[in-house]
Amino acid sequence: MQDPWLCTVLTLFPELYPGPLASSLSGKALQDGLWQLETLNIRDFAHDKHKQVDDICFGGGAGMVLRPDVVDRAMEAACQHTKKKPRLIYLTPRGTPLQQSFVHKIIEKKDPVILLCGRYEGVDQRIVDIWEMEEVSVGDYVLSCGDIAALAFIDACVRLLPGVMGKAESLIQESFELDLLEYPQYTRPRVWKDHEVPDVLLSGHHGNIEAWRREQAEKITKLRRPDLWTLYLERKKSFGS
Repeated sequence: MQDPWLCTVLTLFPELYPGPLASSLSGKALQDGLWQLETLNIRDFAHDKHKQVDDICFGGGAGMVLRPDVVDRAMEAACQHTKKKPRLIYLTPRGTPLQQSFVHKIIEKKDPVILLCGRYEGVDQRIVDIWEMEEVSVGDYVLSCGDIAALAFIDACVRLLPGVMGKAESLIQESFELDLLEYPQYTRPRVWKDHEVPDVLLSGHHGNIEAWRREQAEKITKLRRPDLWTLYLERKKSFGS
């Protein structure tokens, strides 16, 4: 059996883990040893009697900042647990938006990941610079802590691990895999509150069904995500389709 994919989380709230990741497919994969989760409490690396992990921001301003010396010791400890060079990721609203292609690259290479969860006003910039961390954002909004973003990041990775999802083709048809949002889905009953399932989905004609789904995906993507629509058109043009 291959070594499990390892994710180490540096956090002030280790009690939040595995949280929802202990349920459903990700939880079963964790029990089966397909992936491994470690948490390090940043506060354990504070050397003063009050276990202080933050301090005031130089230059003034509201809020506190995580101290670089404390986080540095936590980073050192986390790196000692990995067999190969890990991806060092700081979860922050100012980071590069998380994309499916980024997650794919991590899982394809089985790169261990160390996630640094911010709190307060964030972390001292010197930690990011010295450790050459990748700054990643899960969306254009602000969360109370990086742990919520970390749970989303881990889930996106785990579900791509071989053996976690049931059918490989279901991954291919999901949103973002082909630069398109997913098409609408329907199930029984056929008629519900005077709304009927589209006839084409009941036709049994797989070619027509596939064409309808692609048309719907294109329509939704063009309307809701013009950025993805542009990428999709460019990809179609490069492949001549």
